Amino acid sequence: MSVIEALILGIIQGLTEFLPVSSSGHLELGSYFLGVQSEDNLLFSILVHGATALSTIVVFRKDILEIIQGLFKFQWNDETSFAAKILLSMIPVGLVGVLFEDQIEALFGGKILLVGAMLLVTAALLAFTYFSQKHEGSVTFKSALIIGLAQAIAILPGVSRSGSTISTALLLGVNKEKAARFSFLMVLPPIIGAMLLKTKDLIEAPELATGLPVTSLVVGFIAAFVAGLLACNWMISIVKKGKLIYFAVYCGVVGLGAVIGGLLI
Repeated sequence: MSVIEALILGIIQGLTEFLPVSSSGHLELGSYFLGVQSEDNLLFSILVHGATALSTIVVFRKDILEIIQGLFKFQWNDETSFAAKILLSMIPVGLVGVLFEDQIEALFGGKILLVGAMLLVTAALLAFTYFSQKHEGSVTFKSALIIGLAQAIAILPGVSRSGSTISTALLLGVNKEKAARFSFLMVLPPIIGAMLLKTKDLIEAPELATGLPVTSLVVGFIAAFVAGLLACNWMISIVKKGKLIYFAVYCGVVGLGAVIGGLLI
């Protein structure tokens, strides 16, 4: 993987982790057309995912600090309740990741027809929010679990995690700003957990980290971090303004193109 390829894939990861267009789907498409399989190198994958996690922490640093301070009060309060909802939302994706790890991994690796079909699903889900007008509620334990189920489905390449979780929250009547906040904070534990699992795999098979120059790794990390910062802040503004319909159109066009390409290739 060259520095330019690492730069492109890092930007794709950073932007699409937060924008409702599927980071996994775009990484699959990007890797396919560049002739590079970024997931084949665990170290690169760990670094770019770590970069997006770090950008989330930077953007929501005040929220995270408030949650931590609330937890250390050792009493049931708003922060403790929020943390409990985050933990509840993690259960579906955790179960799917543990029970179906091999099946999920088999879905990746250049299957652009599948990616295209799932991007069309993402487009439809985003479009539904355009007709949902009631957004005054808060995230409840019931809605947290349902949003967690949406996140579990987003493991499929082409289904946007942020798109599916935010759209689900909005369809459940959650306030736009609260929906975005919960969606971005709930992804931190799964990303960190996945990084730890990949790190474990890397320790057990260090040869999987070979083949990439240090410059490519550094460039990929920085690109993912900067792009993640921009995309996270941009996405919060987009959700507040109710502009998800534009991404529905984008996902529809890209998804249709990927489906046609997958059928022709």
